[in-house]
Amino acid sequence: MDNKHPSTASEATFQGHVVAIRGSVVDVFFPEHLPEIHTLLHCPDLENIILEVASQLDASHVRAMALTPTQGLARQMVVTHNGTPLQAPVGHAILSRMFDVFGNPIDRKPPAENLQWRSVHQPSPPLSQRSTEPEVFETGIKVIDVLTPLERGGKTGLFGGAGVGKTVLLTEMIHNMVHQHEGVSLFCGIGERCREGEELYRDMQQAGVLDNMAMIFGQMNEPPGSRFRVGHAALTMAEYFRDDEHRDVLLLIDNIFRFIQAGSEISGLMGQMPSRLGYQPTLSTELSQLQERIANTETGAITSIQAVYVPADDFTDPAAVHTFSHLSASVVLSRKRASEGLYPAIDPLQSNSKMANPSIVGRHHDAIARQVRQTLAQYEEMKDIIAMLGLEQLSQKDRAIVSKARRLERFLTQPFFTTEQFSGMSGKLVNREQALEGCQQILAGEFDDCPEQALYMVGTIEEAREKWQTIQDKQQGGDDET
Repeated sequence: MDNKHPSTASEATFQGHVVAIRGSVVDVFFPEHLPEIHTLLHCPDLENIILEVASQLDASHVRAMALTPTQGLARQMVVTHNGTPLQAPVGHAILSRMFDVFGNPIDRKPPAENLQWRSVHQPSPPLSQRSTEPEVFETGIKVIDVLTPLERGGKTGLFGGAGVGKTVLLTEMIHNMVHQHEGVSLFCGIGERCREGEELYRDMQQAGVLDNMAMIFGQMNEPPGSRFRVGHAALTMAEYFRDDEHRDVLLLIDNIFRFIQAGSEISGLMGQMPSRLGYQPTLSTELSQLQERIANTETGAITSIQAVYVPADDFTDPAAVHTFSHLSASVVLSRKRASEGLYPAIDPLQSNSKMANPSIVGRHHDAIARQVRQTLAQYEEMKDIIAMLGLEQLSQKDRAIVSKARRLERFLTQPFFTTEQFSGMSGKLVNREQALEGCQQILAGEFDDCPEQALYMVGTIEEAREKWQTIQDKQQGGDDET
């Protein structure tokens, strides 16, 4: 580890020259001292160009991927290396700052001091060092805490197509958790819009939680090499807080699909034969190398929440399938629920969590969650009959199930802090006990006479009761007038 920026580290340098350029892929000839894979290459004539060795073609040629745009690079240009890989800044000084993949500040503030630098290529912790004690991680969002509880030190995926609210849900989780989360939060933007990063930075600054947070971005306008490596850089920062400072880390990644997509772009440019649906043949390995570093050890935990874009809402896409296998909880967002105005648009029947187990969450929680799922599943089966024949054709028992399911659906909606300016409703934070209490009362039939709108976009069940009372008072006032 070095306190100086790796690009200024004084080590022996070796020279080569460019022999071919194909977009973001550059072939370089080294007469001696062939660089190892992952070594950074610099161009003395163009200081803003940085390459990373991706493969060794023969005894004197390497193929490198560009981490920066390659404009101006030409054949026969001199390229140097000093044997160092890409390094990320670590240390207490990165908190409240925003970086790019090279560790340069992008928040218009002076460079951070007292930084240490570590290679972004680190092994995952061995099994002997991992903690196996499961622990629930509360989010303050009713539908998640009741039906798909998250794991401390686990990996959660927010799956959904374009525009169903993945980033909004991720931002809300940051807002809710940063206040109650005593550790460090790290936000990693992989190939997403820079506007979202800027808004998040401003929101966190206004909320006063930036002091315990760091951000790193590889934006969608940057080359695939930069987008591919930014996830590894973020994990290196997170591992420092977990292993050196023994603190819990909340790692938020938006979007893991863009990491896979960047790898696919690089694979195509490198000339590798694509596998199914055009993905890279090394998809499984690349994703595993990233995901296996996110782990819970005896000294601290990295809890990761990852947004996963699902192309064309197709959950059989290889990117979604490979990501599913690494997660302890999968939260699936549904376009159908979003169109009905049920936000967060989480599909309770497709979402699942390995923490939803009576030995972990307790028998009481498990019994209520099962009953909620069963009621919603029965309603889903009856929707076709209702659409064709109408609600009147159902038996009295089935009508009672539909009534409860519709009220549960509305109770599991929640106004968010991050959408206050758009919805005009103040955000609500609901703990797990309050959410379970509400579901239990609805299942017990205490709200069968309550109008559905009284349960829509409220926090606790007590708020719904107050709303119901207000509606009754208005109706009574209207009757008195008539």
